[in-house]
Amino acid sequence: MKGKRDYYEVLGVGKSASDSDLKTAYRKLALQYHPDRNPGDQAAEENFKEAAEAYEVLRDPRKRQIYDQYGHQGLEGSGFSGFGGFEDIFSSFGDIFEDFFGFSTRGRGGRSRAQRGADLRYDLSISFMEAAFGVETTIDLDKHETCARCEGRAVEPGTHAETCPHCRGAGQVGRSQGFFTIRTTCPQCRGAGQIIPNPCSACNGSGQTLVHRTVSVKIPAGVDDNSRLRLSNEGQAGAMGGPPGDLYVFIHVKPHDFFRREENDVICQIPISFIQATLGDQIVVPTLNGEKTLEIPRGTQYGDVFRFRGEGIPSLRTGRPGDMIVQVTIKTPTNVNKKQEALLREFAQLDDNKLGKRLKNILKSAAAKAAN
Repeated sequence: MKGKRDYYEVLGVGKSASDSDLKTAYRKLALQYHPDRNPGDQAAEENFKEAAEAYEVLRDPRKRQIYDQYGHQGLEGSGFSGFGGFEDIFSSFGDIFEDFFGFSTRGRGGRSRAQRGADLRYDLSISFMEAAFGVETTIDLDKHETCARCEGRAVEPGTHAETCPHCRGAGQVGRSQGFFTIRTTCPQCRGAGQIIPNPCSACNGSGQTLVHRTVSVKIPAGVDDNSRLRLSNEGQAGAMGGPPGDLYVFIHVKPHDFFRREENDVICQIPISFIQATLGDQIVVPTLNGEKTLEIPRGTQYGDVFRFRGEGIPSLRTGRPGDMIVQVTIKTPTNVNKKQEALLREFAQLDDNKLGKRLKNILKSAAAKAAN
């Protein structure tokens, strides 16, 4: 044991230091020299091992007594020769490192215990007008959250997880086959490196409980069908202190009875009579923002389009609204009385451009071309 520094000097404490003093001093050094924080730093690794060895001796009353009386040689005679490597250190101090570094600390060779929670999906149906103007609503869902009793640690309060005796905290076990060693996930701890002898009574050792939640969702104006909103950290709770997942809300917009949407424009069809189309008129048409007057010019044809600028749906990107597009259709009367029919026939006789005369002219022109 020649060349080893005094253990009290290593931890920077006096010989009368309490267990709490030892733990505080070791925590500071472990944080400073942890190999994951000092990758490739050989000096930091040696300091980390030295601090771990000093703490292992001084926290054990029997080893501490031997050391106080006989020094390093006394420990060597009792069979203690320090740690063989990092796996021995992490195996011995698994529960302590959990307190020091939180749940994300790995079992040095075992897998990380902290895992991000799963994302959730919720399908939400809204009306055409809610999509156009936006709406704030709530959704109800059941999801797993961190257990309040054990704070996600999975152990009964007042108890601790223990290093797995089968893999000694490595999370894996080896099996020799000839010249090869095959390492597989530890069947006892399933790769966690730890076992829980006293699981939390509230969550049965899972670290999570199923709860019913009402979540507020703000739908922006202009959202379209099949849009997706992401609510950060509203998904399933993470395992062993990991961050929660996200909640994705998929928007389904119900069709409107009168309006339809093309990008940010709103389109509707308005029927007018052939008399209105011929003579012109003023009509009232509905828009997203209320009724507006539309001027129908004389000689309007079937399918003519009229536009109200800025009366459409706002863009999600720029906020600038599209247009309201009104397409007119001409409704042909199906039931006319004798007086109406007589007036229509008189009108037809006065129409120099009536269809019959145009058809006769077309046929005459075709026959003349064929004769030549």
